Amino acid sequence: MILRLQPETTFAVRQTLPVMAGYGFLGMAFGLMLQHAGYHAGWAFLSSALIYAGSMQFVLVGILTAGLSLPTIALMTLSINSRHIFYGLPFIQTFRAMGRRYIYMIFSLTDETYALLCSVQIPDPLDRQKVFFRMALFNQVYWVTGATLGAAFGELARFDFTGIDFAMTALFTVLLVEQWMSARLPGRWSILIGLLSGISTRLIFGADRFVLPALILAAALLMLLRPVLSRQPEHKIEGDGV
Repeated sequence: MILRLQPETTFAVRQTLPVMAGYGFLGMAFGLMLQHAGYHAGWAFLSSALIYAGSMQFVLVGILTAGLSLPTIALMTLSINSRHIFYGLPFIQTFRAMGRRYIYMIFSLTDETYALLCSVQIPDPLDRQKVFFRMALFNQVYWVTGATLGAAFGELARFDFTGIDFAMTALFTVLLVEQWMSARLPGRWSILIGLLSGISTRLIFGADRFVLPALILAAALLMLLRPVLSRQPEHKIEGDGV
């Protein structure tokens, strides 16, 4: 008997393959770090399943070994993951319409999942809510699997992981290019506003403190320029080849 997957599942798997590549390697790197800090694969699985915040999980390794206080941990978590507040705003109504999956969709809205949900073009016959849910779920499965395997192999994995964190930068670059190529004119202005906001706040606040100011600046500019952007013609720029 041949097992037939639902078309939403097949579509979601195809869309999340780039994330699988990035999450697999980075998850293993996190698992190895956690194992070297003295925590076995069970901790890697639980932290990835219950915390599920890639950058914060890497910081968590240092927190566990440094013995920081709970208020300090809470403040660090808020500062690192505060950008997710902005991510969730455009999807509040969409997630609410998903019923019992609402809470999980909020929980699973990582950087990569947000980028995919913003850029994915879902064919009409497919159920949009099912596709969204499966994409979010598969992304977490990739991260949990990578982290658990990394911790499980631990000392057996004798590889040099220097530069592996660039995998996520490369992933975001690909997603940005795809979104730029498929975006209409107002969307391209939005991308440029976000890019300029990031560059300017990076120069002002430095590499460690620019993310939240960049998000605030970009959100403010988009709200301010919304009347102008909404009047832009809804067509793709000629010569794109898309």
